[in-house]
Amino acid sequence: KKDTDMTYTLNESIRYFDDFLIYFAVALVLLIAFTFIYVKVTPYNEIALIREGNTAAAISLSGALLGFAMPLASSVANAVNLIDLALFALLATVVQLIVFVFARMLMPGLTSSIEGGNVAKATFLAGVSVAVGMLNAAALVY
Repeated sequence: KKDTDMTYTLNESIRYFDDFLIYFAVALVLLIAFTFIYVKVTPYNEIALIREGNTAAAISLSGALLGFAMPLASSVANAVNLIDLALFALLATVVQLIVFVFARMLMPGLTSSIEGGNVAKATFLAGVSVAVGMLNAAALVY
């Protein structure tokens, strides 16, 4: 009896492991795609700036990544299928791009300041990105 109970428990535990792998892999691909799009849309190359040691670029890109990852995580947890997940990831991407445009409107010279290493402005952008990402994630719980 003990062996069959343990086998049943193990089978139940790994029953959805393939779903985990699929959703996790798709989420990683979506995160990479977002990063690629975001870096291409911004007027400066965050990756190059980060490689040069620009802390402001690292802060602003990290905020955008977190602002995207939160609704992405919410979508993974609540999606009924992979199409649902992809659609909500697309929505989260659009929201983060709008956040970037909105922050630039609120803070003229934001992009040149980040290129120049202005940590205060980069932190502002990161904070707005994360705040809106949190709201977006909460709105995706349905």
